[in-house]
Amino acid sequence: MTTATSELVLLRTVGLPDSHTLDVYRKHDGYEALRIALSKTPEEIIDVVKRSGLRGRGGAGFPTGTKWGFVPKATDKPKYMCVNADESEPGAFKDRLICQKDPHQLLEGTLIGCYAIGANRAYIYIRGEFAAEAEILSRAIEEARRAGLVGRNILGSGFDCEVTMYVGAGAYICGEETGLIESIEGKRGWPRLKPPFPALVGLFKCPTVVNNVETLACVPHIVRRGWEWFAGIGPERNTGPKLYGMSGHVNKPGVYEAPMGTPLRALIDDYAGGVPGGRPVKAVIPGGASCPVLRGEEIDIPMDFDSLTRAGSLFGTGTPVVMDDTVCMVRAAWITARFFTHESCGQCTPCREGTGWLQRLLWKIEMGEGTERDLGILLSITDNIEGNTICALGDAAAWPARGFVKKFKDEFLQHIRQKRCPLGGGSLH
Repeated sequence: MTTATSELVLLRTVGLPDSHTLDVYRKHDGYEALRIALSKTPEEIIDVVKRSGLRGRGGAGFPTGTKWGFVPKATDKPKYMCVNADESEPGAFKDRLICQKDPHQLLEGTLIGCYAIGANRAYIYIRGEFAAEAEILSRAIEEARRAGLVGRNILGSGFDCEVTMYVGAGAYICGEETGLIESIEGKRGWPRLKPPFPALVGLFKCPTVVNNVETLACVPHIVRRGWEWFAGIGPERNTGPKLYGMSGHVNKPGVYEAPMGTPLRALIDDYAGGVPGGRPVKAVIPGGASCPVLRGEEIDIPMDFDSLTRAGSLFGTGTPVVMDDTVCMVRAAWITARFFTHESCGQCTPCREGTGWLQRLLWKIEMGEGTERDLGILLSITDNIEGNTICALGDAAAWPARGFVKKFKDEFLQHIRQKRCPLGGGSLH
């Protein structure tokens, strides 16, 4: 897992022997940012993060400093920081790399975040399938505790903060912040109605911030180097270094670090080594399975939140899945719909019923049994799901299905009129 940028920031120790240890992290200025942060006021830290322009790297892209600022200062309730290390989005694997190769970078960002919002306890919620990463994180927490970096009177500052790891059970829905909170509380991971938002009523009904792994990994660098440095990377409103997870039909799949706004074509050709056999790019899902697909001729676009929104898709986690011209788009749409059907928690009728309906209709078309009327029904189902569920999983199921139908309507019609898949199902399984 490497990067083609001239300076590594988030991946600066990846590839070094024992990069997951405290000794290696400290040799590369580890925990200096925590020392700096503890010498300032919490308000100053929140202001620095706001000025940096850091937006959440988990998919929503909400400004991190603003989220921290929502936590009430005048309250007699404890405050909590929840770290979302669930990373269940198909195509996303960049947070896993941080947990595996540089867990102290995450811990330092978590501790700084806790100090900024006035929390004395953090919970790291990690995906159940990440057994090796959970073990590495657990050892890192103990290393930090023995070094006086976790627990009471951290670095002699008077600031106390305990970090607890919570291992989930592999449910996609627990990547949603309130589903994650419910799971930590020992309940079924059903998302909550909002408002109230977690900043006011979160974990154990107390003020809570939920941040993504990569988001928090950025924080120590902002504190140590200054907000101006971070804001100077990438386009306006889309600042900082970014981890891009490249997968699908590329010669060199992996995690690459590049500035926000790096063109998608450059990520495919220059970073990930292009498409095997020189085949053309037919489609790209730009930020995980929930993002609407782009056609191959649309990849000359900056990879950032605002550019992809204007293009009718989403930046998501910034983890493109590349598909060459052998892939059947109907089958790709069905595979995506099958995932969301399986992962729907069943709480909301539009999602519970609609996702299954999408899956069945797409399979019917893939098998050559569809009708042109089915395309209108598919789009009608997505309209009835989107915006009508408690959390965004319904939207996440509707957007890709709608995107595939609209972007590749010609291929759907081929299936219907020829009564078979013209590509034999493609090569995406």
